[in-house]
Amino acid sequence: MTTSAVQISNLLYRYAECLDSGQLVEAAELFRHARIKVQSQGDFLDHTALLGIWQQRIKLYPCGTPRTRHVISNPIIDIDVAAGIATVRSCYTVLQATDTLPLQPIAAGRYFDEFECVGGIWRFSFRDYSHLEMIGDVTGHLLM
Repeated sequence: MTTSAVQISNLLYRYAECLDSGQLVEAAELFRHARIKVQSQGDFLDHTALLGIWQQRIKLYPCGTPRTRHVISNPIIDIDVAAGIATVRSCYTVLQATDTLPLQPIAAGRYFDEFECVGGIWRFSFRDYSHLEMIGDVTGHLLM
């Protein structure tokens, strides 16, 4: 795997790690330079609006986490090194276990991401969150 592919993969995994550890601010910061699509139609969000949505909707437990595990898999990474851009299609599965909910998948879908390389560092430039394909029991995960 090339250095660029490793950096991009690490951004995908860092996002999941931040969310699962309850570090919503840090997770949103990964999208500071990105346009974010959350519905199949409508305007794009910035990272502060995304953080606001997470803070309103994600239930954090006394341990400070949402008691989830975001598994990001099957990344298909296409890099144009000369142009400093990349696209990634990946799958995600969200698992959750709480005191009242046994370990189970609660959501699955796909991420469509774009990245740009600035000063030798890769960063998110776009994320499409609108491809939630399967949903389970999210009562222990969402506040709505």
